Amino acid sequence: MNTPRRQGSSGTSPVLELDRVTLELGDRTILRDTSFTINQGEFIGVLGPNGAGKTTLMRSVLGLVPAANGTVRVLGEPVVRGNPSIGYMPQTRSALAGRRVRGRDFVAMAADGHRWGLPHADAKARADVDRVLELVGGSALAARPLSELSGGERQRLLLAQCLLGNPRLLLLDEPLISLDPHHQKTVVELVKRVQQELGIAVLFSAHELNPLLHALDRVLYLGNGVAALGTVDEVITKPVLSRLYGSTIDVMRVNGRIFVMSGDFDVEKHDHEHEDDDHQHGEPHGHGHSHGHAHGSKETHHHASRDGHTHDV
Repeated sequence: MNTPRRQGSSGTSPVLELDRVTLELGDRTILRDTSFTINQGEFIGVLGPNGAGKTTLMRSVLGLVPAANGTVRVLGEPVVRGNPSIGYMPQTRSALAGRRVRGRDFVAMAADGHRWGLPHADAKARADVDRVLELVGGSALAARPLSELSGGERQRLLLAQCLLGNPRLLLLDEPLISLDPHHQKTVVELVKRVQQELGIAVLFSAHELNPLLHALDRVLYLGNGVAALGTVDEVITKPVLSRLYGSTIDVMRVNGRIFVMSGDFDVEKHDHEHEDDDHQHGEPHGHGHSHGHAHGSKETHHHASRDGHTHDV
């Protein structure tokens, strides 16, 4: 039975909804009875300890990991594979550095979201490629081979791929991996600018909070099968993170930066080896969808405010 689509505080419809969703991967429960809502135009940072399931969550939104229980909806509809409303940047990108393909051709390869290497794009597809290259400030990269580009420049082209066809939700899986702090800042600022210009929703997963601090609307923190969604001040606290990590966590704020500590150990700095769930499946660049809000385990309580946002208490 379909439930009515809720409206956010700004009057926009939800772009992603999880309704009592349980996600399993092998014999592991990644999320348990989780519900949350993400609204159009929000920039959401997706964080959590190693193996928490950030990639599995995105794959469920893409329709690649079916929910064991509950419903995942994108723009009010149940998830399906190949949803053109979703742009997706997968985490596995190491092979790009050595490719001789030109930037324009690389972006065009994903023009239909399914097939690579379109030999003769039609005029509409070529215009869309031009549009997204200009949108990400990548027009000057169009004639250059990927092998001659920096990591930040390749990320610019990957983002352009995600924007083909005007998606309403972007799923960006660890786009800051292997980038130096300067290029991390550039990528975050670029994504934020595009997100605001287009009024779309972004789920941006990362192993560290600080590069995203000035771009975030809310943060979705995963761990121990539950999730906390709210502002940084609501979620990045000792009680919430200690429950999500399953051990005592301290939160320190120093000179505008936030450090998540276990004793003298900065867990975000050291706990980002590739997740077990992140690299079991490699996906081509394409389009996919999902959106949500979480309810946790029995001892966890969530309260929904009148704007439809859920806060972990």
